[in-house]
Amino acid sequence: MMETDASSSGGWRFAQCFGDKGEVEDITEADIISTVEFDSTGNYLATGDKGGRVVLFERNEQKKGCEYKFYTEFQSHEPEFDYLKSLEIEEKINKIKWCKRQNSAHFLLSTNDKTIKLWKVFERSLRVVSESNLQDGQRPVAPPTQAAQLKLPRMQQQDNIVAAVPRKVYSNAHAYHIHSISVNSDQETYISADDLRVNLWNLNISDQSFNIVDIKPTNMEELTEVITAAEFHPTQCNVFMYSSSKSNIKLADMRDSALCDRHAKMFEEEEDPSNRSFFSEIISSISDVKFSHDGRYILSRDYLSLKIWDINMESKPIKTIPIHDHLRGKLCDLYENDCIFDKFECTWGGDDKHVLTGSYHNYFRIYDVDTMNDIVLQADKSAFKAKKMGGPLPGNKMGMKNGRPGSMRENMALDTLDFNKKILHASWHPRENTIAIAATNNLFLYSAA
Repeated sequence: MMETDASSSGGWRFAQCFGDKGEVEDITEADIISTVEFDSTGNYLATGDKGGRVVLFERNEQKKGCEYKFYTEFQSHEPEFDYLKSLEIEEKINKIKWCKRQNSAHFLLSTNDKTIKLWKVFERSLRVVSESNLQDGQRPVAPPTQAAQLKLPRMQQQDNIVAAVPRKVYSNAHAYHIHSISVNSDQETYISADDLRVNLWNLNISDQSFNIVDIKPTNMEELTEVITAAEFHPTQCNVFMYSSSKSNIKLADMRDSALCDRHAKMFEEEEDPSNRSFFSEIISSISDVKFSHDGRYILSRDYLSLKIWDINMESKPIKTIPIHDHLRGKLCDLYENDCIFDKFECTWGGDDKHVLTGSYHNYFRIYDVDTMNDIVLQADKSAFKAKKMGGPLPGNKMGMKNGRPGSMRENMALDTLDFNKKILHASWHPRENTIAIAATNNLFLYSAA
């Protein structure tokens, strides 16, 4: 493993931070970021929060390097109440997925637990009446007395505004909470997944979906596993995968049958019986899966590790990367405070040569897939307190070791970790080394040369 301290952050630099920079204790629940996603060009970035809002950022072309500016914000979902089940439905945005841009407008899907919406975001000019029969600009004029004096009102462009309108609302198709949506490479269909089902939608049809995976047992008492994530293959529009709480990933082919209950491939690693414990099933549950951009590999994240699978080898992963092994001895405490159920996401770098995932105390790790060297960084307020952007990344002031600052990796293993600060959501720019990290209510951007 490559040691990384503040002076050798692998070329990564803190670039920007959006959001209120107050203390964690003062944060409003609604402001906590619950998803973050670059579009396919990397020129736009979206975040969703627990308050049901979607905020879009646009690349700032005036600035050298990769910098973003606020583009627009809109309320995507409102809190609802299901009277039949006496359930409150949160407005929290679980996922946002961009559709590939076809014209000057942007289209993106956002979902809460129950309802998916397709938003159209576009710029339009605001026009005002500059001249009419009763006024000339701001100056009132006497009304005309003869028909010949009547004139057509004149319009003048006043401003450009960014509008967001919901084009489609896809509702009532999921009995359980939606945790995943994925747009197909054909840009015509998408899948949505909850704990027991995966549905296939046509983007243009909101009142009909096809159930393509159903693992609900006839008797719910026999339920042994749930679906945890689902994603379409990046280039083959008939192939998708879904992961389960039983530590396996199933690859399905929609050409095979209408209901993809028979998977084409299953990726699963046999557990060593000597390592079995009360927590085994919880920590082996897969929280996220991602295809590499070329579709050749699969990246999966469970509670303690990242795994990279070759799509042609189902028996075992080609790489297993421990993320925070030092927490193995603390599983009891993590079970007590519910942290053991945290769902960490994982993501590939645009070149498929690096992978990224988060940890506690706002630490996150970037791994080189070939060499397995890693970089530990911290999305911390000290980053934007650094005066010089060109200087080294700060954040190593936590532990002193033999009179010198401890490295990030040593700090990660300390007992002083704050489990309320966690990096669950991140996105990697598709074309360059820029990453967006959601840290509670702040959005951090880091770039590497």
